[in-house]
Amino acid sequence: MSGIRLDQITGSNFSYQHLPFDRFLDDMVELGRGRVELWGIAPQLHIPQLTDGEARGIRRRIAERGLAVHCLTPEQVIYPVNVASPVPWLRESSIATFRRAAELCVELEAPLLFLTPGRGFEDEPTDAAWRRSVDAIGEIAEHAARLGVDCVLEPLQRVESNLVNDSAALARMLDDIAAPNLGAALDTVAMATAGETVDGYFAALGGRIRHVHLIDGRPNGHLAWGDGELPLGEYLEALGRHGYDGCLTFELFGDGCYAFDPRDALERCFAAVERELAASAA
Repeated sequence: MSGIRLDQITGSNFSYQHLPFDRFLDDMVELGRGRVELWGIAPQLHIPQLTDGEARGIRRRIAERGLAVHCLTPEQVIYPVNVASPVPWLRESSIATFRRAAELCVELEAPLLFLTPGRGFEDEPTDAAWRRSVDAIGEIAEHAARLGVDCVLEPLQRVESNLVNDSAALARMLDDIAAPNLGAALDTVAMATAGETVDGYFAALGGRIRHVHLIDGRPNGHLAWGDGELPLGEYLEALGRHGYDGCLTFELFGDGCYAFDPRDALERCFAAVERELAASAA
């Protein structure tokens, strides 16, 4: 019987970038969410532009609806943000972006900041880019710790990063950084494209897994459940069996049509999880 509960799943503004932020918040209330993961992207939450006062205003709009922010996830793959870049100005500005994001977590009352490892040039030694990533994430995590903010680091698909693509590499990077406020994020698509399983992630990382992006794929893509081929029931059962009690988020990108009607995609995801949980309890 799965130990995962529906109330562990956050609301999220992934795919809401073409709609007003208040529309996203109202949808999350109607979908029964208590916590949200915020995607930090323009025009809603552009990290370099957002002031403390604007962040507090967003927090008030969230709190007025009985919601709370669980995680802030700055856009860091398609934006010019790369903490492992060999280009000094780009790496430095990327670190500054995440330091600022940690400060905004305080204003948003978000306990968690989401990080990825960046990438080096394809024709340079990986060790050099690895060291740049370790040093940058260590600096960001230290800054966040001083502010009382925890962080999680997520592996990326190989097309997104040449540094951390699986649970073993993630465990090694976490060990190299050695920051007590830095944990692991499990992304089901990154996991599947690397040929891994939930059990394998827990074998490599154990209690360091503090956040989950629960999404369908073929095996790649960031799809609504039912639009891909990944085994949702198997994932939920394994997460429950390992006693995972953190949050899970539907990170929907893959198919551009989700941005036309993001609520429908989220409703289908919630319905799919409800069916699997009911089946496991039967």
